[in-house]
Amino acid sequence: MAEVLLFHHALGLTEGLRLFANELRQAGHTVHTPGLFEGRTFDSIEAGVAYADEVGWDEIIARGERAAHALTNELVYAGFSLGVMPAQKLAQNRAGAKGALFFYSCVPVAEFGGWPAGVPVQIHGMDADPIFMKEGDVEAARELVESADAAELFLYPGDQHNFADPCLPSYDTAATKLLTRRVLEFLARCQ
Repeated sequence: MAEVLLFHHALGLTEGLRLFANELRQAGHTVHTPGLFEGRTFDSIEAGVAYADEVGWDEIIARGERAAHALTNELVYAGFSLGVMPAQKLAQNRAGAKGALFFYSCVPVAEFGGWPAGVPVQIHGMDADPIFMKEGDVEAARELVESADAAELFLYPGDQHNFADPCLPSYDTAATKLLTRRVLEFLARCQ
């Protein structure tokens, strides 16, 4: 089974993300969920991003890198929204990556160097999410799909950002069910 390092979104390590990680664990995968916010959670994306701005994005990424250093190199790096930053940097720069899963976000590949040959990636977002569709993420995702050997972009109908967190009002049951099935199939290939 795959070993996954999963980074949370701007609301922090919510109960909903813990439930998602547990679903992957129930399928037999090992999932690590470090807190990039040192245990803090927030009620809005804006508040979480403000905290990341205050701490500094380099520090948020460094916290992700420190979490990875205690683990094997053969990981699938996954991130929800804000958590894509450390996940993508690690997937692109830490030798041994087995794969990457990016939810609601994607950074231009050039931000962290080139995409490593042979590392598969999935990117998931909603087709009318104003953050994913209008802030450059979908363009970065399409660029990654064009440049990587095994990259997939999945767009789901809807306008929610954190649509796979069952504890948030933005939760979309149908989209999350499909996303989870695709993620589990992906992880089965990344062993």
